[in-house]
Amino acid sequence: MTSEWRPSTWGQEISLEYGKALRGYQDGKSGYRVFGSNGPIGWTDKFLTKGPGVILGRKGAYRGVHFSKDPFYVIDTAYYVEPKSEMDRRWLYYAIQHYKLGEIDDGSPIPSTTRAAVYVRDLEVPPVEQQREIGRVLAALDDRIDHNRALAANLEAIARALFKSWFVDFDPVRAKAAGETPPGLAPDLAALFPDRLVDSELGEIPEGWSAEYFGDSFEFTMGQSPPGSTYNEIGEGLPFFQGCTDFGSIQPSVRVFCTEPTRYAKRGDVLMSVRAPVGSVNIAPFECAIGRGICAVRHKQGSTPYAYLHLKANAVAIDGAAGEGAVFKSLGKNQLAKMKVLSPTSSVVSAFTSVVDPVFARLLVAEMETESLAHLRDLLLPRLISGRLRVEDVEKLVEAVP
Repeated sequence: MTSEWRPSTWGQEISLEYGKALRGYQDGKSGYRVFGSNGPIGWTDKFLTKGPGVILGRKGAYRGVHFSKDPFYVIDTAYYVEPKSEMDRRWLYYAIQHYKLGEIDDGSPIPSTTRAAVYVRDLEVPPVEQQREIGRVLAALDDRIDHNRALAANLEAIARALFKSWFVDFDPVRAKAAGETPPGLAPDLAALFPDRLVDSELGEIPEGWSAEYFGDSFEFTMGQSPPGSTYNEIGEGLPFFQGCTDFGSIQPSVRVFCTEPTRYAKRGDVLMSVRAPVGSVNIAPFECAIGRGICAVRHKQGSTPYAYLHLKANAVAIDGAAGEGAVFKSLGKNQLAKMKVLSPTSSVVSAFTSVVDPVFARLLVAEMETESLAHLRDLLLPRLISGRLRVEDVEKLVEAVP
């Protein structure tokens, strides 16, 4: 802690202002962001307060902390935070996270955060200039994380749109059936598709393609959980993923390791949750151990993008194939193996893979960068907000992150 920092209480520094009830925000598509206790929930044509500003959840099991650069609206399940003196809003956002104001509970039947419970809590306040520097460093990391997440989402959307066009809507086949050239396809790619649809157990499908059992088109390994005594958090053994609680947007986050794994997934396997919820998917970034909440899936041609996008496109059918257990829904080995799926010709799958492989490669790089940046932010935030680390000591480290 530096000598210029001063001890205070939250009640001396901020006022928690109630949000206001609002109708119709769920249907809005643009305008000003509407925030509730858990974050953004819609749009409206008017704002409650100018940005930048901080939103703190007031009611509910999860009461998040959120930041808005622009003017925004807050409904009555959350507060917006007003400083009582000059204060950097970004620093304030990170300080509220560090001091865990969103986790304060007044003990009432409905979990809630009250002003009285917050205002008595202590904090250390740095000079405004230092607040700005701390906020700037942490915001730079968050901005880069947001950029990478948006990039990854756009890349996946591109791949999913192409998969849907080729393997769900059969656009190239329909174009050729109508005597037209499939738009956007080079002649050698267009030649891989037939020019007619035929009846099958799955409805109309391209001629030459077939309806097969899932187990004929895909190899898969059902997970099995080893004894709890073999788990650790210090990096011994293989990364271990138990279920979809470990999943990220496309790759899982390592929480524990296992020294005696019983079932494995290979790098590039698609990890699918087989216990409530059923059908969520991620891609294994490396060899790992898998527990009974996960199944490792690979297409028999070895195409990670095809397997991943096929499972995403068929999530509803996969969930429907699951059985209702005594406690929750789960998908067994036989249920999965006997699902009927569409099997395109190997040449079309190979062509699709060659087109989307570069997209997935960049997507996975963006995800790995995001995880590294988030880890660095989470490491720096408590040290900077508490004064244990100075901004000038970390700027070189932040700049070195690719």
